[in-house]
Amino acid sequence: MQEQLRSGVIGRIQFLRGAHLQEMSGWPGYWEGLPPMHYATHAIGPLLALAGALAEYVVCFGSGHISAELTSKYGSPFAVESALVKVRDSDLSAEITRSLFETARQYVESFSVYGDRSSFEWEQVHGGRPVLFAGEDAEHLTIPDFAHVLPAEIQRYTTKGVYDDEHAHLSFKQGSGHGGSHPHLAHEFIRSIVEERKPLIDEVTAANWTSVGICAHQSAMAGGARVDLPVFD
Repeated sequence: MQEQLRSGVIGRIQFLRGAHLQEMSGWPGYWEGLPPMHYATHAIGPLLALAGALAEYVVCFGSGHISAELTSKYGSPFAVESALVKVRDSDLSAEITRSLFETARQYVESFSVYGDRSSFEWEQVHGGRPVLFAGEDAEHLTIPDFAHVLPAEIQRYTTKGVYDDEHAHLSFKQGSGHGGSHPHLAHEFIRSIVEERKPLIDEVTAANWTSVGICAHQSAMAGGARVDLPVFD
């Protein structure tokens, strides 16, 4: 999507939407009953990265409920939390939705981008294909592997097949390797150290992205009240 934005295919971004829906029953006990938005970085990170800006404030609503046993762990009753996020110094807003327990849905970490020229929507099911809309016309896309932008020594780590499934972390297997993102993230961080520069995701960005979910849950618990994010910079 960064390539589509740079080339002008999308045009001016008008709206962003992200979701991370995952059934975490059977995970280690400290996950049980976790407020959905306390683990929102997978949903908000791509949106703010594409917007090239930080979040300013959030309004969030909870929906449905989980069992009393799960609720007792963190005091969070909601099955789903959905938030609107205002992008700082921009006319953009973004929507993110999270669920962790007792909500039937195939695992998905997704984002969609709506522009004035074209719009991109993530695939609905695992193994499907995303769609690029140009007006009323729709085209299914095949997302290429961007291993070629990495050093040769780590290119193979963008694909799931090089990992030992028996010992791979459950999140990696469920998420099909998070789209091959791991070596890209590691490479960018290490290069920032070698080149003595700020990484793409620096301390201010990381804190802002993390605070979106924390503040969103506060908003949901307050019935959808606006919560301003801390200003870390």
